[in-house]
Formats: sequence, structure tokens, C-alpha cells
Amino acid sequence: MDVTDYSRAQGHWILAKMGKRVLRPGGKELTQKLVNGLDIKHEDDIVEFAPGLGFTASLALERNPHTYIGVDADEDAIKLLKQKIKGNNIRFILGQASETHIENDSKDKVYGEAMLTMHADHRKSEIIKESHRILKKGGLYAIHELGLVNVTEEEKSTIQHDLALCIKVNARPLTEDEWKTLLEKEGFKIKKVYTNAMHLLESKRIFDDEGFWRALKITFNILKNKPARMRINEMKRVFKKYDKQMNSIAIIAEKI
Repeated sequence: MDVTDYSRAQGHWILAKMGKRVLRPGGKELTQKLVNGLDIKHEDDIVEFAPGLGFTASLALERNPHTYIGVDADEDAIKLLKQKIKGNNIRFILGQASETHIENDSKDKVYGEAMLTMHADHRKSEIIKESHRILKKGGLYAIHELGLVNVTEEEKSTIQHDLALCIKVNARPLTEDEWKTLLEKEGFKIKKVYTNAMHLLESKRIFDDEGFWRALKITFNILKNKPARMRINEMKRVFKKYDKQMNSIAIIAEKI
């Protein structure tokens, strides 16, 4: 998470270094729809895959679930989260979302955002299988990911290649139907689907997500940091180039 070489750092950590807290493709709006769709209750035991900076964890914990576990493969993220979010019913563990070591059929709600996109399809399936394993029957699994709209296989390949180059992560977004199929293959029934524009770096989205004063601070931080500004401008250029082919998608699915 500590950004020292801006030319090689993953895009989301550069944005975090500039002060951005909301790093999901559909912004705060889609994250709130995901949390509302999960309908977290006081008696629920919930798990979050890749909580990152803890923005969604805070929203989920406002609903006072029975227990919360955050699983993240980034040691620095785990250290930050343990300092930032504390409680008797809250636990953060270092590990892979595909192998959590959480008990079978033990959780009511599981969710993850902007993390399946970063894996090849077979790894996506492994993570989805793990969520199915730890959920109780009838439990809900929610995802918030990068989507593709009306693209050919060739266009998909080009977009994935350009994204990987600009954000330094091997991003593999899918169409809505492909996301649904992945979930259904692993034993889930689709309950709700929400979409939003992928305007992560657009000024209006930044102000909506971060608030007026924080957005100004982020802008100032970017302006005074040339290496970060160059990388962020490159990301913004790619996002704009594929504005009509990319969106963000959140899906609520039920274990059957």
C-alpha cells in the first residue's frame, strides 16, 4: 500500500495516496445500493472480501450486524483496518478470498467489491465457490465490479489489455450476462442487478463520493505530485476512451 514508485504502483493505491476513499467503479451510489440490497440485520454474521480502506465496512457496520469478518490479502491494508475499525464483533484476517478457512455454512451475508475484476475467470470462480461454501442456505452474496457493455471478444481483449497497462492490475471485466453466469454456475440465484456509469475519475463523481472539501484536497494533492498526476491522467484517458463500453455493476445473489 505504501506508494514509492508511481510508475509501477497499482492505480487504486495511487488514488488512495492522493486521499481518495471511495475506490469502487460505481462510486458511493452503487456501494450504497449493494449494502441496502443485502439488508444487513442485527442477527447477521457477515464477511467482506478485500475491504481495502474500509469505506464499505463502515457502511455495513452502521447496521450493527452480529459479527463482521474482513478478509484481505494485503498485509498493509489489514494493519490499517485494525487501527481504523475496532469492536468486539469485528475481525480482520490476512488471507485469500478463495481460501478463507471460515466454517462451512456459517455466514448470512458475504460481499466483495472491485476484486473479482482483478482476477482471471477461473480465479473468479474459486472466490465465488468460497462465498457459496461459507454461506448458509438462503444467504446472500453481493458483488460490485467493472462491467462491459455491447462489446465483441476482440474489443473485450483490447479493453482488458489497455486497463492492465494503465492501472497495473490484470483487470478482467465482464458483461452483465457473464457475471450472472459465473454466479449461477456456482449455485447462486440472481436476486437484484444494479448498474452505474464507470466515472471513477470524473469531477462530478469525485465530489459526490468524497464531499466538497475532500475533493478539493484530492485535487490539490494531484496537482502538486507530478508522477501521480501522470498516472492518474493516463487512467482517466483510458476510462474516457472506453466510456461507452464500460460500466459498473452490482449483483445480489442468493445461495440455493
